Formats: sequence, C-alpha cells, structure tokens
Amino acid sequence: MTEQTCPCGSKRQYDACCQPAHQDHASVDHPEKLMRARYAAHELGLVDFVVSTYHPSCQAEQHRQGIEDSIKSDWLGLQVINSSIDESGKQGYVEFKAHYSDQGQQFCLHEKSRFLLENVNNKPLWFYIDGVFPGTIKAGRNDPCPCGSGKKFKKCCG
Repeated sequence: MTEQTCPCGSKRQYDACCQPAHQDHASVDHPEKLMRARYAAHELGLVDFVVSTYHPSCQAEQHRQGIEDSIKSDWLGLQVINSSIDESGKQGYVEFKAHYSDQGQQFCLHEKSRFLLENVNNKPLWFYIDGVFPGTIKAGRNDPCPCGSGKKFKKCCG
C-alpha cells in the first residue's frame, strides 16, 4: 500500500495516525484520537469500527443500518476546534466540524461530542457516548438531524 495522508485531517500519514486505532481500539489514549479515528472510519467505510466504538449503552449494533447510511455520505473534511478530558480522567469532550456533501448539497455537522473511558477486559477504552450541537439542544436518535439533511438523527449524523 502506498503511503497516504490520514483522512482525519491531521496531515500525518494514515499508518502513523488513525490506522493503529482502526486495528486496535485499545491503542487510543485520548478522546480526540478516537474522534479522529471515527471520522477517518467514515471516509474509509469502516462500519465495524464506528459501531464498536460507540459506548455499549448506545446499543449501536441495533442501529447499524443508520450508521452505514451515515458513512455513505461524501465526507469532505474535519476541523477539530477543541478537546479536553475532565478532572476525573474518565470523561472527555471533542468539539469539531465535519463537512460533507449529500445529494449535491454541502453540510457542516458541528458537534461537541462526549466520550467515556471504560475498563473492558482490563483495558482502558474510550467510547463515544453522545453529543450536543452548540446553540441547539441535544438531539435524540429519532429527532430530526440538526445538520439539516431532513433525515432522522440516527440515520444521518448519529
């Protein structure tokens, strides 16, 4: 495989950026790395990675089709605005803008995502749990997607 720039926008080579996360979830040591890997997985069509990195309480496997539909969008780029971990070290946040095109229209998903650190089989793993949209209320899975696509949140950006 020829070297390629990582789709997450880091300007690093994929094999030194998100590929290790895609190969081993336990290699992710910060919520921003997981968020970038999830974005890259959308561009690369890695549905299993996206599903497996949702927090277990989200029951993402039940929403696999909606996640697959979301991944099929034409992802145009990622901008990380801010990332942090709270004082407990078990909850993190990443605010980002993900640009994409759907049916010839361009959209921007602006979200502040929340991640939780859980111990799974004696390994600390970060998981995506939910997100809020700055300036709007938190979107439920069956609510209209705040990105404006007209789809349910779970079938679009959720």
